[in-house]
Amino acid sequence: MTRLYTGKGDDGTTGLLFGGRVPKDSAHPRAVGAVDEAQAVIGVARSLCERDGDLDRQLTQVCRDLWVLMAELATAPDNHAKLADGQTRVTAEMVQALAEMVDDLGERFEAPAAFVVPGQTVLAAQLDVARTVVRRAERDAVAVAGAGSQVVPYLNRLSSLLWVQARWVEGEHLLSRDVSPTD
Repeated sequence: MTRLYTGKGDDGTTGLLFGGRVPKDSAHPRAVGAVDEAQAVIGVARSLCERDGDLDRQLTQVCRDLWVLMAELATAPDNHAKLADGQTRVTAEMVQALAEMVDDLGERFEAPAAFVVPGQTVLAAQLDVARTVVRRAERDAVAVAGAGSQVVPYLNRLSSLLWVQARWVEGEHLLSRDVSPTD
């Protein structure tokens, strides 16, 4: 039988990518854990999407990107030279791809001019929850991301994408019910 646990963390430490151990409550595991939680919450939103639709494809790509982002956050600064662009290090191109998704989706509807009350649909509400978890992950990542890292810009763009996706989903819902956004 293959064991699915190592027990190495029973002492309150966790291993970093490329070596080293740190306390589980230190900045690196805290940031990685927040991103891991964000990825899981995004997965819940994805489970509510139309399979293979635009939103499903976008969220799937984001989840894959977050693996890269977690790898970078789980690496001690003295091992950053071992990171590989797009595999274990977030790139400017990854950030730009998110910005393009935001712009593309933003062109498909008129953004609300006032504060939004979440909960128009279950999917939109879940995207809003994901956005708030990503914002927390962004705050935690600031303590770990090194100079020149694209981790914080990526998370910042991701929160914008999730907001736009939620508003787009709400708009689609409103259009399908043939009611105005002010109803």
